[in-house]
Amino acid sequence: MESILENEKQIIKNNQLIKGKKQYSEFEMIMMIYQKAIDNITKKITNIKQVLSEDYQYDIIINVTNRLKSPESILEKMQRKKININYENMIEKINDIAGIRITCNYKDDIYKIRNIIRAQEDIKVLKEKDYIKKTKKSGYSAYHMIVEVPVEIKKEKIYIKAEIQIRTVLMDFWATAEHKVKYKPINRLSNIDSIKLSIYAKIINYISDKMMKLYRKQNSGGLKIYK
Repeated sequence: MESILENEKQIIKNNQLIKGKKQYSEFEMIMMIYQKAIDNITKKITNIKQVLSEDYQYDIIINVTNRLKSPESILEKMQRKKININYENMIEKINDIAGIRITCNYKDDIYKIRNIIRAQEDIKVLKEKDYIKKTKKSGYSAYHMIVEVPVEIKKEKIYIKAEIQIRTVLMDFWATAEHKVKYKPINRLSNIDSIKLSIYAKIINYISDKMMKLYRKQNSGGLKIYK
């Protein structure tokens, strides 16, 4: 199995691997390959969404979004982690350049989605972190998967890393709001307000659990629960 790192020199030197006549910079070419990985995973998840809807008779996956990490965010993360800044380290040590987010209604649904992703032959799971069973100190809760997916460029198959985040709608609401409050403001968040955010996350988690128990009760008998 060849990775983008093993093919880096060939990719950079041979612009014919990328369609079009424009002479791309090294960074642009690498980002285009990551974008192809995002497109492939998004298409795969969309197909999974349809299969799950047919199997369970309701939309387990509510929404699928994706993003390509900006150059500024990549640079900031490498500096924060004290990683020497070069393409080799970027490809090898930054796992979330390509990001996919899946939202669903209930925690049970998260594990159904995780299990079917694990079962895909063309998605290799490298690492998993369950922030649902072990919530972050901030209150953040989600299921993270670092995966590798094949990308074909001019008959050359290479494997690209991507991060998949699976959250309930309530988890996503809190995480999105928390990010805007904590990372985008003019004023720095106080310790008291950080504690408040953690408390709000617990309240949201409590509501989510109650809704899930109600759903289980109404659908008991034949309902598959994935742990």
